[in-house]
Amino acid sequence: MCALTVPPRDPAPSRWAYRLQRLWLTPLVRKALVKGLPLAVLVAIPALWLADAGRREALAAQITDIRRQVETRPEFMVKLMAIDGASPSVDEDIRELLPLDFPVSSFDLDLRAMRRTVLELDAVKSAELRIRPGGILEMKVQERVPAVVWRGRGGLDLLDAQGNRVAPLEARGGRPDLPLVAGEGAARAVPEALQLVAAATPIKARLRGLVRVGERRWDVVLDRDQRILLPETGAVATLERVIALNQVNDMLGRNIQVVDLRNPVRPTVRLAPEAVEEFRRIRRLQSGATN
Repeated sequence: MCALTVPPRDPAPSRWAYRLQRLWLTPLVRKALVKGLPLAVLVAIPALWLADAGRREALAAQITDIRRQVETRPEFMVKLMAIDGASPSVDEDIRELLPLDFPVSSFDLDLRAMRRTVLELDAVKSAELRIRPGGILEMKVQERVPAVVWRGRGGLDLLDAQGNRVAPLEARGGRPDLPLVAGEGAARAVPEALQLVAAATPIKARLRGLVRVGERRWDVVLDRDQRILLPETGAVATLERVIALNQVNDMLGRNIQVVDLRNPVRPTVRLAPEAVEEFRRIRRLQSGATN
C-alpha cells in the first residue's frame, strides 16, 4: 500500500483574510480601530451608568453641593457695601434699590445688572462696582450736578447742564441759586439756556427766568414783567446786543414792557400800559396847545 501524501499548505491568505489585511492597511480604518474603538468604550461606560435617572439626580445633587461649598467659603463672601461719591439721599436710594442681605457670596452678585439698576436713578450719572479684598462691595458713583430749575407740567425738576433730570424740587425757594427755565422743550435746550444766562450776567439781578416758546425759541423774563423776545437762531448774540444797548442808554430801565427781536432786522418795543396812557396824555396836551 502506498502512504497518503499530504498536499503542501498554500501560503496565500484566504479571500477574507486578504480583505481584512487590506482594510487594516487603510489609515482611516486603522485609526478608527486603534483610537476610536477605545474612545467609544470609554464613552459608553459612563453613558450606560448615567442612563439611570436616579443616578443622574444623585450626581447632580452632589455637584450642586460641592459647588455651594466652594462658593460659600469665607474668602468668597461679601460682608458689606461701601458707596463713594454719593450724597446721603442718593446713598439711601441706592441701598433701597439693592436690598442685599449680607453676608452674600460673590458668585451670587451680578455686578452688571446691579450697575444698570443704579443707573436708573435720575441723580446718578455713572457708577462702577467691584469687589475689594476683605469682602467689601465697593461702588463709585458720580452724581449729576443740577444746573437749572425746570418748571414743567408736572411741577419743578432739577436738570443738569445737558438737560437730564436730576431730582424733583418741591419749591422754587429750594434752589434760588439756579436759573429758572419753563415751557415745552426747555429741557432739550438747556445748553443754550445756560449760554443765555451767562450772556445776561450784567442784568443778572433782574433776570427771573427763560421761557421756551413753541419749542424753537426763548423769551427772557425780567422783573417788572419785562420780556425780551429772542429769535430762533442767534439768540445769544442778539441778547448780547440788547444788553450792550442797555448799558449805553438804559433801555431796559425805561417803561418798556416787551423788546421784540424775533425779527432782528426790524426790532420793536412795546410800552407798558401806563406808559402808553402817559404818551397819549402828552399828545393830547400838545394837540390842545397847538389849537
